Amino acid sequence: MDIQQFLHEYNRGDRNFSGVRLHRVDLRGAALSGIDLSGADLSHADLSGADLSRANLERANLTDADLSGADLSGANLKHVNLIGAEMGRASLVGADLSYADLRSAQLEQADLRGAILCDVALSGANMTHANLISAWVENTDLEEAELGGANLNLLRHCGMSGSLAASSRWISWGIH
Repeated sequence: MDIQQFLHEYNRGDRNFSGVRLHRVDLRGAALSGIDLSGADLSHADLSGADLSRANLERANLTDADLSGADLSGANLKHVNLIGAEMGRASLVGADLSYADLRSAQLEQADLRGAILCDVALSGANMTHANLISAWVENTDLEEAELGGANLNLLRHCGMSGSLAASSRWISWGIH
């Protein structure tokens, strides 16, 4: 599906784009609230400043995607691949990132208030000055994660460790 067709269908009211392949697509600033992109390939996509609030991105591939300044509040990001993603200043308020892979992701100044971070791989992630107030962190790998200046007040946690419990992890989807 090309980008014009995708946007046309979205603007017509279609919200189900599960499994779509939009590798390297430019959707900067796009208004895609409530969209279903579960299982989609959005690797290397530019989604900076996009509104993906309440989006379903479960099991999507967002490897090396640019989500800086994006609104992902209330989004379903379970089992998502965000390895190397740029998410600085992104809003992830109330997002569910259970089983997500955020290794080496850039989350500087990201707003993760109330987010669910259960069984998440965050090793090597940069979370400098991130806001984690009331985030739920459980069985999460923070080994080598940069947390300098992060707001951890009222952080709810259980079982944070240097290694994750057995769960599915992304290896690579390769280039399509």
